Amino acid sequence: MNTSTASLTRSRRVERLVRGQPTSDGDGVRLTRVLTQPLQQRLDPFLMLDAFGSDAASDYIGGFPDHPHRGFETVTIMKAGRMRHRDSVGNVGLLEPGSVQWMTAGRGIIHSEMPEQEQGRMAGFQLWVNLAAQDKMQPPAYRDIAPADVPQLQTADGAALRVIAGQTHGLAGAVTRPTTEPLVLDIALRPGGRLEVPLPAGHNAFAYVYGGVPLAIGDQSVASEHMAILANDATADGVLFALPADAAGEAHVLLVAGAPLRQPIAQYGPFVMNTVQELQQAVSDYQRGALAG
Repeated sequence: MNTSTASLTRSRRVERLVRGQPTSDGDGVRLTRVLTQPLQQRLDPFLMLDAFGSDAASDYIGGFPDHPHRGFETVTIMKAGRMRHRDSVGNVGLLEPGSVQWMTAGRGIIHSEMPEQEQGRMAGFQLWVNLAAQDKMQPPAYRDIAPADVPQLQTADGAALRVIAGQTHGLAGAVTRPTTEPLVLDIALRPGGRLEVPLPAGHNAFAYVYGGVPLAIGDQSVASEHMAILANDATADGVLFALPADAAGEAHVLLVAGAPLRQPIAQYGPFVMNTVQELQQAVSDYQRGALAG
């Protein structure tokens, strides 16, 4: 599909730039934690964003053996490589380049994500989306989305985008979720390209620039491997991305926005609830083998 973008009245500005923190998770998988715990209330309903990418098998070969979750949703976006998902509900799936996995942990699930390669590049993102208090104990759910099932479009203004979640430019994404109403777009701009994305004024939003040259967000240049927190401005109706015509290559950016839950966040590792008591119950349920029961 080829379409031009609608005109915005005013773009959101960049409130703050964040450089991710190198860390490891699972069985020693090296990654960059971009959205960290101190930013959870500011970027509500989003709890975490990890970016991973390496050509060295030693950085990812350990994978993510069996581990539990309760109280939120995980979104895994694969850019390169292959990983196998297995969980306590009986789901088995393959993450491959361009695919997306959307898992609702709900009241509890135990799963693993293990590499199905011993060499080559492994790259992608994992985003955690909070669940409203009334939804945290719903049954777990899982969905694999093949690359061909992620809607995409090319605009007349030099942009290409994949609509992972939400709706934009008249296109419904692969996933639509109630309450938090997440919008997740994977965007590429060629030199001279621009893209205007409408956003509800009340939604929190951020953009993570990755794997390419710097681009302008609003009126500010943002370098690769940086997250731009977008200001909440009642007079702004969206965000503008632009790349100069003389840019040395393409720019890539992950745009994430959603409706805040405005509820307490209590987290202990892979459990995210609203109170300490609920966390203690989650740990107890896991220890006695009843987390996913």
